[in-house]
Amino acid sequence: MLDQEPKIVAFLCNWCSYAGADLAGTGRIQYPPNVRVIRVPCSGRVDPLMILKCLQRGADGVLVSGCHPGDCHYIAGNYLARRKFALLDELLDFYGIEKGRVHFSWVSAAEGEKFADVVKQVTETVKALGEPAKLVR
Repeated sequence: MLDQEPKIVAFLCNWCSYAGADLAGTGRIQYPPNVRVIRVPCSGRVDPLMILKCLQRGADGVLVSGCHPGDCHYIAGNYLARRKFALLDELLDFYGIEKGRVHFSWVSAAEGEKFADVVKQVTETVKALGEPAKLVR
């Protein structure tokens, strides 16, 4: 178990999840402040190597969140993301990274409360896992 708050990098889709995070902020919904947000055009644009690089560079966990399947502004970007993430799970096993270090979720622009809940859940899960294994550069 980590003594301090874990460092979590969140890749958020510009159209839905980032707007959901913004709604959580403007609605003053409380969630852990240890999440560093990177806004991406679409969750389908997140390369699995970017996730591994975050873990390699010291992030304790990674969250990737996008539009709900079927609601993507780029038609099928979130379906592409879902396929990439299924393959990434196998790669994480290969590297010996616990499954709880990387999370994927679908949050719409109107779900500020859900975004806050996802961040709380990810933070608790990563904190319970403790220190991550160091990846070789």
